[in-house]
Amino acid sequence: MPMPSLSRSFLRRGLALLAVALLAGCAIAPPRTDDPLQKVNRKVYAFNDKLDKAVLRPAAVGYRKVTNPPVRHAVDNFFTNIELPVTIANDLLQARPSQALGNTGRFLINLTVGVGGIFDPATKLGLPQQSTDFGITLARWGVPEGDFLMLPLLGPSTVRDVWRYPVDGYFFDPLSLIAKNHSFNYGQYYLPQVLYVVSMRSQLIDAEGFLQSAYDPYAFLRDAYRQRRLYMLYDGNPPSAVIEKMQGVDQQGFDPDELLQQQKQWEQQHGPSSPTTTPSKH
Repeated sequence: MPMPSLSRSFLRRGLALLAVALLAGCAIAPPRTDDPLQKVNRKVYAFNDKLDKAVLRPAAVGYRKVTNPPVRHAVDNFFTNIELPVTIANDLLQARPSQALGNTGRFLINLTVGVGGIFDPATKLGLPQQSTDFGITLARWGVPEGDFLMLPLLGPSTVRDVWRYPVDGYFFDPLSLIAKNHSFNYGQYYLPQVLYVVSMRSQLIDAEGFLQSAYDPYAFLRDAYRQRRLYMLYDGNPPSAVIEKMQGVDQQGFDPDELLQQQKQWEQQHGPSSPTTTPSKH
């Protein structure tokens, strides 16, 4: 599968969490029982951190200097719309025809009335943005999540979710299909992926201060990723018991008072956290 397909999938589903959480250098949280690959994952995390500081963030800062908010918003709209065939295909694989029909309508409206997707009239017409992928498809058909994985360049995933990269990228991604069926002498088909990487990372610059309150950015990223996937699986309304299991509340030795104390100690050393920040032990 072409690497650009991986890059686009990575940004759509992983980079937003990765690039921000990598910015805070803090103490390491105790290992949790459902992260057996944590030692290796943290090494990969450190590699991705260096990549962000050396390449992604400087490129994003430069991008913001040469563009204005309306231009950046139009770029974001375009890539959001061009990803919709991935969602539509997985809606069908999940046996959800009504969602597939609604997302098809959104795609066509934004592609035509929205001038190639740079505008978003579909939302105003009552067709909200939705997103799913092959990892969610496997989950809906009962495939277990498996261990958490931190992938080089691609960011957070799980043993189950990692399959979305080859399947969605090779079979459903429009830009990948175009690249496979056209000859490019100078690698021009890489340019959209590069632009999306930079534009997504630029959105995160304003949020960097927020995550400075996380005393273990790896744990924050891991848990935030798992929570986001859980909400996608349950259409934004997961059962409370499932949330508690994901948060580790059901694990032996979980102590919320200890969690609060650890966060207070970190704040004393590094300054107060944002009032909206939820501390993460795990």
